[in-house]
Amino acid sequence: MIKQLSDGLPMRKSLIFIFLLIVAVTITYSNHFNNSFHFDDSHTIENNIFIQDIKNIPLFFKDGTSFSSLPSNQSYRPVVSTSLALDYWAGKGYNLFYFHLSSFILFLMQGILMFFVIFKMFDISFRNDWNFFIAAGATSWYMLHPANAETINYIIARSDLQSTFFVILGFVLYIFSPFSKRTFLYLIPVGIGALAKPTAVMFAPMLFFYIMLFEQKLSLYDMFKRARFKETLAVIKASIPSFIFCALMYLLVDHFTPENWQSGGTSVFNYLISQPFVIFHYFSTFFLPLGLSADTDWQVITSIWNIRFFIGIGFILVMIIIAFLFSKDSRLRPVSFGILWFFLALIPSSSVIPFAEILNDHRIFFPYVGLVVSVCWVIGLLLLKYRNSYLQKARTYNTAIAVSVLLLLSMYAYGAHERNKVWNTEETLWQDVTVKSPKNARGLMNYGLSLMGRGDYVNAEKYFNQAIAMWPYYYSLHINLGVLKNATGDKVAAETYFKSAVQCGPNYPEAWFFYGNFLCNQLRYNEAIPMLEKTIALSSAHIGAHSALMKAYSETGEWDKLNKLAQETLQIIPGNQEALNYLEASVTRKDHVQILEEDAKKSPTAEKYLDLSLSFYQKGDYKKCIEACENAVRLKPDFADAYSNMCASYNQLQQWDKAIEACNKALKIDPNHKLANGNLNWAKKKSL
Repeated sequence: MIKQLSDGLPMRKSLIFIFLLIVAVTITYSNHFNNSFHFDDSHTIENNIFIQDIKNIPLFFKDGTSFSSLPSNQSYRPVVSTSLALDYWAGKGYNLFYFHLSSFILFLMQGILMFFVIFKMFDISFRNDWNFFIAAGATSWYMLHPANAETINYIIARSDLQSTFFVILGFVLYIFSPFSKRTFLYLIPVGIGALAKPTAVMFAPMLFFYIMLFEQKLSLYDMFKRARFKETLAVIKASIPSFIFCALMYLLVDHFTPENWQSGGTSVFNYLISQPFVIFHYFSTFFLPLGLSADTDWQVITSIWNIRFFIGIGFILVMIIIAFLFSKDSRLRPVSFGILWFFLALIPSSSVIPFAEILNDHRIFFPYVGLVVSVCWVIGLLLLKYRNSYLQKARTYNTAIAVSVLLLLSMYAYGAHERNKVWNTEETLWQDVTVKSPKNARGLMNYGLSLMGRGDYVNAEKYFNQAIAMWPYYYSLHINLGVLKNATGDKVAAETYFKSAVQCGPNYPEAWFFYGNFLCNQLRYNEAIPMLEKTIALSSAHIGAHSALMKAYSETGEWDKLNKLAQETLQIIPGNQEALNYLEASVTRKDHVQILEEDAKKSPTAEKYLDLSLSFYQKGDYKKCIEACENAVRLKPDFADAYSNMCASYNQLQQWDKAIEACNKALKIDPNHKLANGNLNWAKKKSL
């Protein structure tokens, strides 16, 4: 295998290139390793209790219910969930560095494998002394492209990275290992890739065209010629195993995907006619990645009598014609293959399955592998053609090309480095979205959410209101407005928004949970119970709902129900202390707060008194909450959380001066304490 990889390659030069590639890509992405969770990371990673224990790995392969805490997003991607569980285990929790590190290492490995595959295709087509440099340039361009920064920064988008990596690994085994080719072992990584994301099944048609163009040396026209039927049949026979295998893998993934999974889109027709222009946009972005947005405000095209539809269709037809024409010349076949790869890789996301967003940057991670092959081979051949005109000035010509390439790659690397900064926090990401996609209601909402997180309620509400004017029936917007109104003390308005969230999103567990949790905090336990029970019915592993419902059962004396729920919670999270406490309460029939209070007095720690203060706060006993916080800071004087809870209780008692004093103490210890910042702003506003 190693000998096959090195065939035709100057190995010393290759090793130097690989080393420089690793260094360049690592420097480019050096500022991304602690970037935050974003988007779907919330329900697939942060709120997904299944990835918190590597013992759950067998569950990931059972079906897709453990992939996400949201039923509508529970797709079957066991390889992704397994990798997340391993990251959680390696980092001993939600250590962002480990989540980014594993993806980044795979990205580097993909780049190395791409270099060998690209060089091989170029060398088969037209052997010359520049193939090494063209393959190196193509690989570098892809690895440093700013559009790929979304896939590397967006942790759950590792599904695109993993599926792409395993497809390329499948090609490496097929091309460079006669044993793997003969025994069909090259299909194993393809199967693993399909278990990361079903797009990997496009390996089959890609292999078909690879065999046709590079092994049987047929043009695309030859498929339709009777005289070349024998060679075409040989292509079909050679690729049949991959088609059968990929079809079976697709059926397997589909079988284990829960019925409640939803693609998010509505109209198949509108989505389909929008995609030609989206594909043209992807192509343009490859050359000019200037307007990258994590969440665009593009809308579907509603009629074919739209200029964008004709531009898109025209572009696709031109590209297909180029692929056919260039396939006639063996030297130009990498261009044809790259174009075919580009379109085949886009079929899963740009065809008849309507997704909620009509385009996403991470969807082009897989297609760009083919596009970079086509573009760089065209550029390389043109440079080779004109080299003969400058033979007398060969050194100057080569130097000019090298400087131009390095300048281009440096610009793209700088763009990727800057995109990493955008993905740093929720606030930086969504602020960028509001600038790049001002008509995106979700972007406005999420930026408002980040502002609310740091206590800027006034500006947060401004962005929420802008968003709800565009998207009046989005349940998450109503939830966030409810949270904001609750935080600012307007309980009536808060409840109105929580009710609206349930009406707008009856199939989403978060809508029921936030209303139920609000009612719990208002001590309206009997009203809260059905809301929280509905949450668990929609999402059985929703730990927030389990916690709130156990509290509600405890407060209403529903001891049998509490006992059953506590045991169910312990099945999901073995050893969970809260569930154990409630289980004991269901047996002793003592109030949960009483148990916490007795335990804190028996073996006092600052953390126990903090938990007790929170329980008193939720119960509405603000004086006892303050007492518990005072006990906590006696044991741990630099306990910012205790001072923050104390501040919140003084706010509820409308003792603004004491609230300000407590929050200032919290912020002196931890200047970035979000809750303390929010509580302080509220106290200052009310004290005026």
